[in-house]
Amino acid sequence: MRHLRPRAAIVGIGELKPQRRTDGVTTMELLMQVSAEAIADAGLSLGEIDGLLVAPQVGETPQHVPATVAEYFGMQPSMCNMVDLGGASGPGMIWRAAAAIAAGQCETVLCVIGNHRNTPAPKSPNRNPAREFDTPFGASGANTSYALLMQAHMAAYGCAPEDYAAIAAGSRGNAQHNEMAIFYGQPASVEEVLASPMIASPLHLFEIVMPVAGADAVIVTTAARASTLRHPPVFLNGAGEKVTHRAVSQAPSLTSGPLKHAIARALEQSGMGIREIDFLSLYDCYTIMVATTIEDAGLCAPGQFGTWLRDNGGMSSDARQPINTHGGQLGFGQPDLAGGMTHVVEAVRQIRGTATDRQIQNRKSALITSNGATMSEAVALILGADQ
Repeated sequence: MRHLRPRAAIVGIGELKPQRRTDGVTTMELLMQVSAEAIADAGLSLGEIDGLLVAPQVGETPQHVPATVAEYFGMQPSMCNMVDLGGASGPGMIWRAAAAIAAGQCETVLCVIGNHRNTPAPKSPNRNPAREFDTPFGASGANTSYALLMQAHMAAYGCAPEDYAAIAAGSRGNAQHNEMAIFYGQPASVEEVLASPMIASPLHLFEIVMPVAGADAVIVTTAARASTLRHPPVFLNGAGEKVTHRAVSQAPSLTSGPLKHAIARALEQSGMGIREIDFLSLYDCYTIMVATTIEDAGLCAPGQFGTWLRDNGGMSSDARQPINTHGGQLGFGQPDLAGGMTHVVEAVRQIRGTATDRQIQNRKSALITSNGATMSEAVALILGADQ
């Protein structure tokens, strides 16, 4: 079994409270604000950051994005790049930062991602399979595509609507312990999830993320330097990535996704088994995404996620393996591409022991998963308190 010797660790985090609208505020301003928070959290100065990773959706600059962000921040990094993996972009930045550090290109990397919500996103004019084979038949957005995946999963394994709804209810329940969550103060039972409007059968409104504005930032540095800074280091102990398709019509499977490969590789590098992981921070743009991830991670057989969740004691901080303790995207909100990074930030909080009243007791290791497009771009990370 191959093991990844950690050469990097997370030493700083920043996160903005999600908002429905941010009129009068630019994405660049949000990125700067959350970056300053992460740099301060690490106890560093901007001049000590020599690497920069950003996401493509910065509304103020459709091209030369890394250079434009660096210039706006007043940085002159030795390594600067853009990560474009949809919702998997944030976690994808973490292992790329570690790789750049291992290659000797930089020592300390700012990974930042976020968006405002006051102007429509630009539309791509390019032809691709999604536009040729999906859109003409009504599959023009994420809701219909994930509804197709959920229909296929239900048909293949006979899972009940209540099984999927329990994921949304669990996320809302966890959000009640996070004052930053968009649904803080708004719990939802399984019955309320199923009573919410049907958006794209079999997906109900509460099973779909609420788009919000927001931003997250993470500082990654060498393991040696991390041990000298303000917070206990959170080490990168394993990583995996896999891309299988773009359009759902081209997916090799409708009931399993590339996270199966990514999770297996991350676990192999860490030298751990899935049941040894203390808690799970799973990308949850839709309830079906969590269902398939639980199964693809090897926690249970295909179609048995509902039974596994019940045996696990649900998703709360008291569960055997807690899931999405910050509320996940279904409870916290999805700040566009930063949705995946919210899971990294929560994992760091848990491992540090700073997650306040949602803090779990066993917190030495975490699995973070992320997803781009329609269950097609996948990144998995294993973070830990120990090397």
